[in-house]
Amino acid sequence: MRLETERLMLRDLRPEDYPALRGMMDAETMWAYGHEFTDAEVAAWLARQIERRRIWGFSLCAVLLKSTGELIGQCGLTVQDCLDMRVPEIGYVFSRRHWGRGYAAEAAAAVRDYAFVSLGLGEVYALVRDINYPSRRVAERLGMRPAAIFMKRCRGINMPRIAYCVKNIDSPAD
Repeated sequence: MRLETERLMLRDLRPEDYPALRGMMDAETMWAYGHEFTDAEVAAWLARQIERRRIWGFSLCAVLLKSTGELIGQCGLTVQDCLDMRVPEIGYVFSRRHWGRGYAAEAAAAVRDYAFVSLGLGEVYALVRDINYPSRRVAERLGMRPAAIFMKRCRGINMPRIAYCVKNIDSPAD
């Protein structure tokens, strides 16, 4: 997958992206997950994205600034379990240094459009921790609305999540 926006380029993650991912998956950036990712967890995360791309044809992507080529985050499409369903989810994680500049919404809008236009999906979700207000605002900027609240267990802790959803208005009715 390769997408471009006004300021960003999204491309498939590669093994050589590990150092940039390791640098961004610290406790401050990953606070909604409840912990800093260890070296092994970052390596497993990266391997999982590469495997998802092989299986599904999509995954989280590297997000680079077009102006510098710097890898500043990840954004893409995954499949997640939610309320006894498997749903297509737009996920996004950005380096703390790049928060508050609209990059997550810009990248996620490109992924939403790709999901609807190129993949023909009827709906996409964002599964957001209830206290993660910046991510909730990104979902709302994508036209998503809360569809359900559910619990996700992460490292032994139940964390309430909000399942945001937006439907493809060009998709045939179910």
